Amino acid sequence: MPDDLAPPHDTPAAVHAPELSKRLAAEAIGSAFLLIAVIGSGIMAQTLSPNDVGLQLLENAAATTGALIALIIMFATVSGAHFNPAVTLVERLLGSMTSRDAGAYVAAQLVGGCLGTMSANAMFSEQTGRGIVFISQRDRNSGAELLAEVVATIGLLLVIHGAVRHAKPHVVGVAVGVWIGGAYFFTSSTSFANPMVSVARTLSDSFAGIAPSSAPGFIAAQLVGAVLAWLLIRWIFAPQTR
Repeated sequence: MPDDLAPPHDTPAAVHAPELSKRLAAEAIGSAFLLIAVIGSGIMAQTLSPNDVGLQLLENAAATTGALIALIIMFATVSGAHFNPAVTLVERLLGSMTSRDAGAYVAAQLVGGCLGTMSANAMFSEQTGRGIVFISQRDRNSGAELLAEVVATIGLLLVIHGAVRHAKPHVVGVAVGVWIGGAYFFTSSTSFANPMVSVARTLSDSFAGIAPSSAPGFIAAQLVGAVLAWLLIRWIFAPQTR
């Protein structure tokens, strides 16, 4: 979510943005909990509904939706609640943050996401019989899935930049969570729409995983989607001139 979603101008928090260390902590913690939700619910879905892939997807989508809404509301006024290098990239391209801060955000997101995946693996080690890292064997490399990632990423970024204009964290949280939850079903890729998630999900050979060989294609598609979204955002949401 963009950094420009700040508290009302009459509050002390609006005078100065939180220091970088706090913003990076929020990005890392939020990314970690997001992956705990994605991977943990994927493993739980396999355990509870081993013979029904549709129900597994529904359970995974519901948990991710709920967690994402809560995490965005939690950290929106600290770091902007990006939890996604594609979001950070667009903010950099729009001039809302420096290259240094953007690079630090992406590093924090990647570290947090990978730690979140390992934490989920550890919590469900009794169900899986494996340790904290087990590399995914789930191939996701069809052209249709890559196209889906471009579409999902464009949609996600447009939702964010439309909702953020309400200047209310709960509006953005609900809008983003509902978009991702719905996109689990209306995209053939189940809507990763997030390079950090694509990396972190390689570390779990579960329902929500992705093989390392498939991750680069997903990441490339997501970055293409981010650039296309940036162009649309500059045009659609540009200030009106008289």
